[in-house]
Amino acid sequence: MWQQLFTRQQKSKKPAPLPEQIDAIRQRAACGHHLDQVLWGKVLLNSAYVPPDHTQAVVWFTMAANAGYGPAHNMLGRCHHFGWGYEKDLLQAASHYETAARLGDEWGRYNLGILTMRGLGVPTDLKKALGLFTTAAHNGHAKSMNLLARFLEEGWETPQDKAAALVWYRKSAEGGDYRGCHNYATALADAGHVEDALHWWRQALPDATSDILLAMQRSLTRLGDAADPTLYAALQERLKTLPAQETSALKPA
Repeated sequence: MWQQLFTRQQKSKKPAPLPEQIDAIRQRAACGHHLDQVLWGKVLLNSAYVPPDHTQAVVWFTMAANAGYGPAHNMLGRCHHFGWGYEKDLLQAASHYETAARLGDEWGRYNLGILTMRGLGVPTDLKKALGLFTTAAHNGHAKSMNLLARFLEEGWETPQDKAAALVWYRKSAEGGDYRGCHNYATALADAGHVEDALHWWRQALPDATSDILLAMQRSLTRLGDAADPTLYAALQERLKTLPAQETSALKPA
């Protein structure tokens, strides 16, 4: 439900009437409830029900952040990260993610880990990134579980442990992360558990980004007759929904 409420429908020229749930969020935000201030800010970033207003979204995130609410700092980090209401500034993004992590927000911890792992706005520090993903994973953050698994699989800043990596990929998949679903499916297929692998690829399909869709296409092609033709057809339909600049990267070399 929430994904539907917070997603702007591109075909709609006129915002739809504000549904009861979002109006209640707006009212609670105005009364100073920090969670609802963040939720209302997200509505203002991208919703079918109100015109996007990134500047006002930042105002609401800032209100909650000034009260020491970790998820609000994470959203301010994302605004700096992607240039929503600000000029893009990865150093400021990292600062807000750091504050969010210090306040116990797992999304902030994960996002800081991504910047630290990739050296975006801050120096590359795989050891720090591993620590961030490990803490967030143990606190139930599914995307961090997938990255902890990757560190264990590759032996980055930690002894290589493929058995432990498989456990964390499974937990990530069960937690709903599409990358975790894909990585767990890949490991299952490599071990000969094709039906189980197909199950997790089906789970990954609806939310997968272009890189994962391409990897799924290659995996299903390699499986040949063992692959599910219905799943393969659904994958092709998903590819058609991607923007042209993404689908061009998905054509086999």
